[in-house]
Amino acid sequence: MTGPVELLQQLVRIPSVNPDNPAGTEKTCEAAIATFLQGWIEAIDGDVTLEEIKPGRPNLIARFAPRDGRPRILLGPHLDTVGVGGMTIDPFGAVLGDGRVWGRGTCDTKGSMAAMLWGLKETAAIHASLDVAVDFVAFMGEESGQWGSKDFAKHHGHEYAFAIVGEPTSLDIVHTTKGSLWATLRATGKAGHSSMPEKGDNAAMKLARALDVLERELSATLATYAHPVLGRSTINVGVLRAGSRANIIPDLAEAEIDIRITPALRDAGGALDLLEKTIARLALPLEIVRPHENPPMETPSTNPWIDRIREVRPASEPVGAPWFSDAAHLSAAGLPSVCMGPGSIDQAHTADEFIEIDALEEGAAFFERFIRSLA
Repeated sequence: MTGPVELLQQLVRIPSVNPDNPAGTEKTCEAAIATFLQGWIEAIDGDVTLEEIKPGRPNLIARFAPRDGRPRILLGPHLDTVGVGGMTIDPFGAVLGDGRVWGRGTCDTKGSMAAMLWGLKETAAIHASLDVAVDFVAFMGEESGQWGSKDFAKHHGHEYAFAIVGEPTSLDIVHTTKGSLWATLRATGKAGHSSMPEKGDNAAMKLARALDVLERELSATLATYAHPVLGRSTINVGVLRAGSRANIIPDLAEAEIDIRITPALRDAGGALDLLEKTIARLALPLEIVRPHENPPMETPSTNPWIDRIREVRPASEPVGAPWFSDAAHLSAAGLPSVCMGPGSIDQAHTADEFIEIDALEEGAAFFERFIRSLA
């Protein structure tokens, strides 16, 4: 163990693919990497607790100072990665080349994890004397339902004053993000032989016509919910499913949509409420199935902890992002949070995911300096 690069290689070589989405491998779930981290952290005198959120899928909580009344903050990456299907490199090889570490999770977000852990290791001797205790929390399930951060926020969020959630932000400070509503819209009809379409009810056509109206009407409404950093709320139709054969009238059709939520839309009642009201107002033949809404996040850029980060690294700018993360659930529970870590979001989830070694080492150096600044 000679540096953050070697640590990142170890992390990438332990598959932790989220099983809730197409995985492209049988090597799924977070238990193996959580077990590795437990041993690694205990070796640098961290006190580790694993809290199982789903079978074989724990959160990891590591404390480096006793609960003695001092303020506490946390460094919090997520344990899981997206799937590896279609990758053009060995997803778990952690190969070095062209000044980069290659593999699934190098950027999102085992790079942040390695940088945070290395900063904690390099400051292990001073944790007891810090004015602020620094914990490390690794969340399960971020790439699907964020059950890990939701559970942690509910049971532990009140213990903390601030959270830095590990995401690839090029070490800028993402203090505001959009939320999202993922939902399936379903239209139903009556099956029949395609030679007599008048005797059936084509669900695919009902869905297509309804989506056209909904997208036009809802886009105009969403544009009114704007944010000075994040821009407007948006809708995207991402997946369409209908029918089984060309000569059968489909009796079921579905579309998966993604509505991105600004704080203004959240404050007006949320995306699901707006979607339900719009469908009812337009009398569209659509049923909403399996809605899953994630809140936006907005930590004021004037937060004193953001000022402390910038004192350590003046080049880090407060910025916004259109994506969502575990930080949104921590923030929604009352724990001020930001996202920050090495690497670029442009490499996240890609077929040839990588992180620049220079960026990783810069990230590790930042977290070490930030922790030392709390003395």
